[in-house]
Parts: sequence; C-alpha cells; structure tokens
Amino acid sequence: MRHRAIVLLLLLALVGSALTACGSDTGNSLGGLLGRNSALYVPDLLTKAQDYNGKSVTVDGAYVGRDNATVSVLSLGVSTLDNGLDAKPLGDPIWLEGFPKEATSGLHQPGDAVYGFVRVQGQFDTGGSYGPDNTYRYRIRVTSAEPIERVQRQEVRVSTAPLSDGKVALLDLLKDPAKYNDQTITTQGYYFWNSIIFVLAEGISTELDDSSPQPVGKTIWMEGFPADESGKLHLGPNNSFVWGLVEVTGTFKSGSNFGKDGAYQQFLQVTSARSLEQPQEQK
Repeated sequence: MRHRAIVLLLLLALVGSALTACGSDTGNSLGGLLGRNSALYVPDLLTKAQDYNGKSVTVDGAYVGRDNATVSVLSLGVSTLDNGLDAKPLGDPIWLEGFPKEATSGLHQPGDAVYGFVRVQGQFDTGGSYGPDNTYRYRIRVTSAEPIERVQRQEVRVSTAPLSDGKVALLDLLKDPAKYNDQTITTQGYYFWNSIIFVLAEGISTELDDSSPQPVGKTIWMEGFPADESGKLHLGPNNSFVWGLVEVTGTFKSGSNFGKDGAYQQFLQVTSARSLEQPQEQK
C-alpha cells in the first residue's frame, strides 16, 4: 500500500517563529528562513485576498510544478507518495504565471514533478479564473522567485572499467547497441523501480538522506527482474521504490521505442539476475 507524506508550510513557519523567539540560531534551518523581510504565508494572503488584489506581494509557500506546465502553483504545503512521486498541492493553490525555471534548482525533483519551499514576488490577482482550463481562483504574475530550501543530492555510477568472462560493461554496450541487438548479454548497472519506471541505469542520484532516488546517465528499459533479488537492494518505505547495483543476463534489443511513453531506445528482458550489494531497508 502506498501512503502519502504531507509537508505543511504553516507548521514550519510556527517552528521557525518559536526558535527565533527563543533566540536560537535558525540561519541554517528552513523554519528560520520563513517569514523574513515581511513575507506573507500563503494562508495569510488568501485570508485577505481582496485586500491584496492587484498589489505587489512577497509570499512564502510550497511550489509544485511539472514539465508540461499544466501545474505551476504555490500552496500551503505538499503531499507526496512514499517514494516522493505524485506531488500534490494542499489547500487552495495559487497559479504562478511566469515562474522562472532557474528557481527550481535545489528543490525536490523525484522525476515526475518539482516541489519545495520558495519565496515569490509578483502581482497578486483574484476575482477571475486563471491557469489551464481556468481552474484557479488566484494568480501571481511572478517578477522574481527564489528557493527557501536547497536540496543536496549525491550519486553513484557504474565503473568505466571493462568486465571479464564475456560480460559487456553497460557503457560499452550503449556505445554500440546495434552490435548486440537480439543477443543474450550479461552486464552490470543500477536497477531502478518505482512502479512507473523499470530501468537499468548508469547511476542513481538521491537526496543526502537517501530519499527521492532517480536514475541518472544512460538507461535501458528493463523487465523481468526477479523479486527475490529486489529484496536485497535499497527499498523505499512500503516498498515504494527499489534500487541498487546488479548483474543481469537477458535478451537485449535496440532501435525501437520501448517502455513508458516509448521513451527508451534499448530494452533488456531479464532471464537471470543477482544483487551486487545488500543494504539495509530504509526506515
């Protein structure tokens, strides 16, 4: 069963206020960064929406955006699945018109969306219908934006050294995929699964607490990885994701459109596999 994790800006704001009142050093904490320079919180702005209509505002809130631009909003908070996917704004969201892409660097990027706490400046509007299909009651025409939190990530990648015993290194395989088309091959790479994507990747990037993993570098769509070997890899909360270094054998295909949305040029149907690491399950 997949659960939803909820992050509330209001709670962080209260924590930040309490720490500041106690004289604690909050310069390195998210809570301490909220509400500086007379910024509003999303609930404060919406409570007095008519008073701020047509005026320039500075607002702290939770940004949620998607690459297809159907979602670019500011809200009270965010809820996600355990694996960080399916980010949804909480409360009554504000449509952000002209939100700069560079302001999303350093936010959470699990793969299907971008989300995190930001400070936005711009003209606030209410009384109309805004955004795609006119579904939003509020809008900010953004003039500037900056992240309040900056997520740090780390990554691991496969070795560039060749493999022995007739095995082919992943990067060598992908340098000349036509050479191996319709052949049985054995290679090593990072397996990644999150119920939407199943790939063998050059590497994996995670946040510093090992959350929000996503494949990086070159990838192959891969099916048939055995469940018993998955259990030896990095497991997300409630088995919401799996990733780890593996060795796989299977039939390799190249030159077509495979996997989700036909976005992958190579495919591997696994016939056997083994884990090359046995980490502890994430709590």
